[in-house]
Amino acid sequence: MGSARVADSLRNLLDDPTIPASVRSELAADFGRIETMLAKLERGELHVAVFGRVSAGKSALGNALLGREAFSVGVLHGTTTDAAHAMLDEAQHDGLVLIDTPGINELDGEARERLAFDVAEVSDLVIFVGDGDLTREELDALKTLAATQRPLLLALNKADRYGADELADLLAHLRLRVAGLVRAEDVIAVAARPAAQRVVEVDARGREQSHEQTRPPDVAALRERLLAIAAREGKTLSAINAGLYAGRLTDQVGARIAQTRQAVAAKLIHNYCIAKGVAVALNPVPVADLLAAAGLDAAMVVQLSRVYGLPLTRAESGRLVAVISAQLAALMGAIWGMQLVASALKGMSAGLSVVVTAAAQGALGWYATVLIGRAAERYLVAGKSWGETGAKRAVADIVAGLDRDSILREAREEILKRLKARHS
Repeated sequence: MGSARVADSLRNLLDDPTIPASVRSELAADFGRIETMLAKLERGELHVAVFGRVSAGKSALGNALLGREAFSVGVLHGTTTDAAHAMLDEAQHDGLVLIDTPGINELDGEARERLAFDVAEVSDLVIFVGDGDLTREELDALKTLAATQRPLLLALNKADRYGADELADLLAHLRLRVAGLVRAEDVIAVAARPAAQRVVEVDARGREQSHEQTRPPDVAALRERLLAIAAREGKTLSAINAGLYAGRLTDQVGARIAQTRQAVAAKLIHNYCIAKGVAVALNPVPVADLLAAAGLDAAMVVQLSRVYGLPLTRAESGRLVAVISAQLAALMGAIWGMQLVASALKGMSAGLSVVVTAAAQGALGWYATVLIGRAAERYLVAGKSWGETGAKRAVADIVAGLDRDSILREAREEILKRLKARHS
């Protein structure tokens, strides 16, 4: 997918009028990140995250790449606590944005993994900074970063401490250790803050004088590699990563909308259960007619269809209730008779007053409405379809998945409470 198409899809996601305000509010940080990514794509920037241990020289390397003191450098832990951003001055064609991160040894494993994925999501590639052979902690962090599917560069910092042969051996060793995680050509030696050089000078009188002379950073090879990647695939990387993130956010939005709809649907079904249960308790009908007494159920299904954005007419709703009721009647057979009545009466007082038996009858009406509501909800969630298995299997799954006795117990208690309130 090209960057223009990805930018269009990001704009569509940001402007989608069907996303409820509550979901936008809940995912505000994610939508903010999408806006940042869109701006980044439009500016043609390449974002580079810098990871490594405290003291390996992450911030110093960032400053050396930028040619200025953009990031705080300190020997104490905790110098870098937030992801800081700075533009790379050297980038003439595609902008490079460096993102500094907390030291990996300041975080426990879980926090380190979360940071890696969070920062990688807004980065196009990652530089991992080490200053010698990799520790187990560093190798684990490198594996986590590799799992983010971002291109990885390994920068061996403080290369000035090694002789030429020693440095060549160490680079060869590192390339073996990170094989499969980092390409050999992306393991690069750098010296972000080379140690000062002792210089001895002889004055006119032949006296020797020595002084410390600072040396400039040696990051040219790494900078060239970054610029080459930016020139060759920068926009592609940005577009791919933004597209992947937008896809994940779209899934999240869908899931949150589904959760919201389920909560509203559950409340709606519960309200209709109360109405049906109390109506049947006040005007008892034969058990066999409970499924047929479908006026309230049809009204409930009309409301459910609106919750799920697939409005049904009253006639369509009535036909759907009839299909579900027929499946329930065929499925439950004898159970819908005496066994269900026994379940409804279970736990009732022995003296079975008129109010108690009415509550038991109402509980059966309640249970029928739960079944119809849940089955209709399944049909709507699937896009007005029973799927490949058909209505019979779908309704059977609903019945099997519900705890009949606990539903009847809740129904009896609620109906009794309401009946007693009416008689008091």
